[in-house]
Amino acid sequence: MSHQSDLIATDIDAYLKQHERKQLLRFITCGSVDDGKSTLIGRLLYDSKMIYEDQLTQLEADSKVVGTTGGNFDPALLTDGLKAEREQGITIDVAYRYFSTAKRKFIIADTPGHEQYTRNMATGASTADLAVILIDARHGVLTQTRRHSFIVSLLGIRHVVVAVNKMDLVDFSEDRFNEICDEYRSFATRLDLPDLHFIPISALNGDNVVDRSERSPWYSGSTLMSFLETVYIGSDRTLQDFRMPVQYVNRPDLNFRGFCGTISSGIIRRGEEIMVLPSRQRSKVKEIVTFDGSLDEAFAPLSITLTLEDEIDASRGDMIVRPGNLPRSRDRIDAMLVWMGADSMVPGKTYLFKQTTQTLPGTIDTLTYRVDVNTLHRSPAPQLELNEIGRVSISLSAPIYFDAYRRNRSTGAFIIVDRITNATVAAGMILDKAGDGEHRSIWDEEERQSGEAGDVSAVSADERASRFGQKSATVLLTGLTGSGKTAIGKAVERKLFDQGRAVAMIDGETLRRGLSRDLGYTAEDRSENLRRSAHLADTLNDAGLICVASFVAPSEDVRQKVGKLIGEDRFLVVHVATPIEVCRQRDTKGQYALADAGELRNFPGVTAKYEPPNQPDLVLDATDQSIDQCADAVIELLRENGFIK
Repeated sequence: MSHQSDLIATDIDAYLKQHERKQLLRFITCGSVDDGKSTLIGRLLYDSKMIYEDQLTQLEADSKVVGTTGGNFDPALLTDGLKAEREQGITIDVAYRYFSTAKRKFIIADTPGHEQYTRNMATGASTADLAVILIDARHGVLTQTRRHSFIVSLLGIRHVVVAVNKMDLVDFSEDRFNEICDEYRSFATRLDLPDLHFIPISALNGDNVVDRSERSPWYSGSTLMSFLETVYIGSDRTLQDFRMPVQYVNRPDLNFRGFCGTISSGIIRRGEEIMVLPSRQRSKVKEIVTFDGSLDEAFAPLSITLTLEDEIDASRGDMIVRPGNLPRSRDRIDAMLVWMGADSMVPGKTYLFKQTTQTLPGTIDTLTYRVDVNTLHRSPAPQLELNEIGRVSISLSAPIYFDAYRRNRSTGAFIIVDRITNATVAAGMILDKAGDGEHRSIWDEEERQSGEAGDVSAVSADERASRFGQKSATVLLTGLTGSGKTAIGKAVERKLFDQGRAVAMIDGETLRRGLSRDLGYTAEDRSENLRRSAHLADTLNDAGLICVASFVAPSEDVRQKVGKLIGEDRFLVVHVATPIEVCRQRDTKGQYALADAGELRNFPGVTAKYEPPNQPDLVLDATDQSIDQCADAVIELLRENGFIK
C-alpha cells in the first residue's frame, strides 16, 4: 500500500516529482473515549507498511509493558506518545502523523475523546478536509460522539466517515451495524454533514481498514483506506474569490519589493488587476515569485510573493483581492465560539481578535445563546465555560475584511487571545449575517417549538383531515432548470383538484415576482427564497391543504432544513432527474447559453453546483415518462404514504 514505484530505481527525480504532485488529504479521527481512534491510525500505518522497522520493534516491546491488548501488538501506542497517555491508555494531546500511498498523501490528526480535551479536538479539526468519527459497536452513539459530530459540522468539514468499530465484539452483526447507522442518521439530520458514509471495522484486527474483511460478507462498500484514497475534495476549496492576506513585505534591496503571503482562496495570474485593502489602491501583478521560481498563475493554498507594477504601500494585516470581488467589511460580526479558556467568557471584557494576519482589540457584546451539544437545543446563558459552544455578537476597534466561514474557512475564522496572559481562549467562525443592503439568512434562528402550530387556530388538524378527506403534506419537486418539474407540479395540482382534493401549488419563479422579488440568485438568496416558501407551505399544510412546490433547490443542506421546518412526517422530496442535455434543449430563455459564456453566474448545473437529493422519496425522468405519467407517480406516492386514499 505504500508509495511503491519502479521510478525509484530508474529515475529518482521523476519519482519525487510524481510524489510531490499527489493530492494531500488532511483528516482527523474523533469520537468518544476508548472508541479506538489511536488504534485505527496505528492499524492504518501498520497495514499500509508505513512504520519503520525500528519503530515496529520498539512498539512491540512497549506493547508488553504499557499496552492495553494483553501483551499483544498495540497499534494505539504509535500515536499515544505522552507518558500520561500510555499510563492511562487515553489520548490527551493532538498527535499528527504523515503517510502516503500510491494515490494520495495524508496528514492524520489523532484527537482526544475526553470531554475536558474538547478544545484539542477542535484544534485538530480546524484544518481537516475529512473526519473519521468512531463509534464503539457495543455502546452506540454516546454523548461525546454527538459533541464531536457537532464540532465537525460547525467547523465546516464536509466529508464524514462513521466507522463503527469493534465489530468483532458483536460478532459482526449486520443488525447492530444498521441500528447504529439509523441512530446516528437520526441525530445527524440536524447537522450540516452533506457527505456521510458508514463503514463497519475492527481497528485492532484490521477488518475493513485496509483490506476487506471476510467476516462481514453483508457489507459491499469500500474499505476505509479505499475511501480515503478516492473521496473527492477538489470542490471543497473555493477558487472563485481571490484572497491573499499580506504576511510580510520583502524588501531585500532597492530593486525588489514583494508582498508575501499564503493564498487563502482563489487563483491569481500574472498581469491581472488587484486591489489592496483597506487602502483600495489598484495595480497589476508584475510577477508571481516562489522559492522554485516565477509562476504564470498561483492558487490556494500556495505561499507566494507578489510584485506589482506600481509602488503601493501595503503591510502585514492588509489583504490583496480582485477589484470586482471584494470581501465584506464590518466592525461588528456575529460568530459561533468554541470556548477554550479555563476562565469563563466575560461579555464586555476586552480581548484581542486575530483574523488572517491582523490582530485587533474588541469585546464580546452579547451571548445570544449556548448550544447543548447533546440535544442541539439553544438556551440563554450569562457566559461560556471551558469547551462550551455559543453564538455571540462581537464589536471590534476597526473594520475587518472577511467572508462567511461557510464560504471561506481561512478568512471566516479567527481566534481570541487574552490580553493579559496571551493565551488563546476561543476559536470563532463568522456567521453569514448580511450587512448593509444584503439579505440575512435566518435558518440558524431558533426553530419553531413543537405545539406552536395551531395555537392561533380553533380548528384542529384532525378536524381538517376529516373535512377534506386527506392528510396535509408538502411535495417538493426539485431539479435543474428545464427538467419539467413545474409542468409536473401543475399536472399534479390539476389531477388532485379534479379528484376533489384541497391542493395548492407554489412555484419558485412565481414567488420571486411577489414575496421574494427582493432576492437574487446567489446561494444565500436561493436559500432565503426556499425558507420563505417553506413557511408558506407550512402554513398551507396547517390549513389542511396538500402543497406541491416546484423549485430548483440546488442545496441538499437547505432541502433538509425545509423538511425540518415543515416536519419530516409530512414532507416528500421528488427528484426530477432529467438529464442536463435534455434540459438544455428545452431552454427557451437561453439561460444555459448565457451560463456557458460566463454571463450568468450562480446557475445550477453550469456555473454553480446542483446536489441531487441523497434519499429522495421518488425519482422521475421527464424524458422517458410523459408529464401525465410523472404526475400519476407523484399522486401514487401520496397514496402510498397515507396522505390520500
